[in-house]
Amino acid sequence: MIPLSPMIPRSDLIRCTLCKDAPCDQACSRLNPSGLLQSIWFRNEQVAAQRLPEQNPCITCRAPCERHCVRPGEVPIRDLINRLYFQVKPACETPIPENEDLLKCDLCGIPLENPFLLSSSVVASTYDMCARAFEAGWAGACFKTICSMDIHEASPRFSAISGSDGGIIGFKNIEQLSDHSVSENMEIFRRLKKKYPAKFILASIMGQNEAEWGELARRCQENGADAVELNFSCPNMADGGLGSDIGQVPELVERFTASAKKACTIPVLAKLTPNVAAMSPAAEAALRGGADGIAAINTIKSVTGVNPHTFVSAPSVHGQSAVGGYSGNAVRPIALRFVAELAQNPALKGMHISAMGGVETWQDALDFILLGGSSVQVTTSVMQYGYRVIDDLKAGLNLYLAEKGFSSVKQLVGLGLDSLSGTTEPLERDTVVFPSVLPERCIGCGRCVISCEDGGHQALRLDENRRPVLNGKKCVGCHLCLLVCPQGAVVPGRKRIRKPPEHSRA
Repeated sequence: MIPLSPMIPRSDLIRCTLCKDAPCDQACSRLNPSGLLQSIWFRNEQVAAQRLPEQNPCITCRAPCERHCVRPGEVPIRDLINRLYFQVKPACETPIPENEDLLKCDLCGIPLENPFLLSSSVVASTYDMCARAFEAGWAGACFKTICSMDIHEASPRFSAISGSDGGIIGFKNIEQLSDHSVSENMEIFRRLKKKYPAKFILASIMGQNEAEWGELARRCQENGADAVELNFSCPNMADGGLGSDIGQVPELVERFTASAKKACTIPVLAKLTPNVAAMSPAAEAALRGGADGIAAINTIKSVTGVNPHTFVSAPSVHGQSAVGGYSGNAVRPIALRFVAELAQNPALKGMHISAMGGVETWQDALDFILLGGSSVQVTTSVMQYGYRVIDDLKAGLNLYLAEKGFSSVKQLVGLGLDSLSGTTEPLERDTVVFPSVLPERCIGCGRCVISCEDGGHQALRLDENRRPVLNGKKCVGCHLCLLVCPQGAVVPGRKRIRKPPEHSRA
């Protein structure tokens, strides 16, 4: 079985732009290079390798794909495909499943063809967008939050923090709710349900009082919504007492949930804010109000930097800015923490958790499922890469299920909870796990030594051949060296039982 860690690092295709209508495809008559590169980018090498034809056309090819690239000669397309052939494909043990039946699940008893939904945002804000997403393979969409307020958005309204590979790792928005009228959105629901009856429509709503919460829930049900999501978490509402202001007050969460639940018979989910120390009080309040599930997390209040010349933080709107909502892969560890908190709370047992927060790859989605999410919502990666990310989300998770011998994705839900503690106190502390260096991968850069010297315990040095040498008397097994190695050449090695301190010996 191929390990979950990528066999081909993203850094090896860092110059690839994941083009629309990629010129490399137009230059290649035998393969679909852009699709293969996309699968590598999204940690789905096994599926990419198994979809290759038996005969490798790249061996004798002069690589016109590289010459036609929008960055000619900068993306090693032929080399990457050869690595799929010679490195990944021979190690594949499980064939790609013939269908996607393993991905079938449900949201509060209503069938889903797979666990992946668009989350409430701009990516699910019009008929045409949702239709294209459904055609692409998404199981459903949580439509952009419907309200009776008059919404006028600021421009610009996005900013981002990029990683070393050029991709967005953190994304800030100051966007609010749907700028269509309630009637216009109801028409969209009717059209979508007529054209795509098997797709799941989750209607996000926000009311200004109890009557409005109930009225919006009722109208959504009457016009084809399969379930309602109550937006108690938007951080960008101009008026106080809306969005995340509600989610921070359990009494309001309970009251407005009860209003919506009383007005409709379809499932009701409460979407809660992460701008709290703990999410359980609001979740338990939603349960008391009759909620069938919880959606978490929404964006985190944030500031993404200040222009050193104008002294205005981003995005600048005519020389002014505001605290906004942070999303993207950078928030995933925080989102996982909240989802695990909800799933481990015995008072919430049986509630559906629709999890979200920085999902880009199928392994990101798997993290949420293993920690209690029964469905997974996605926005920021779609904004960056498009609806096409669903291909690798589904294919990667489907192959993983087959490889592990599961008969349904539902069997994965919560499997990672028993080993997770809320504190570090219960962890075993008598063993040191030394690092080990794989010589065939090590390039002698010395990054591990630098980090160990200045951020660790001075347990590494470079020998005359520029290979790291470990001093076991100093090493405490922190594994900083594993994390900083750009080649993945440092791995866990042998263990040593730590001797008790002198003063504790009998």
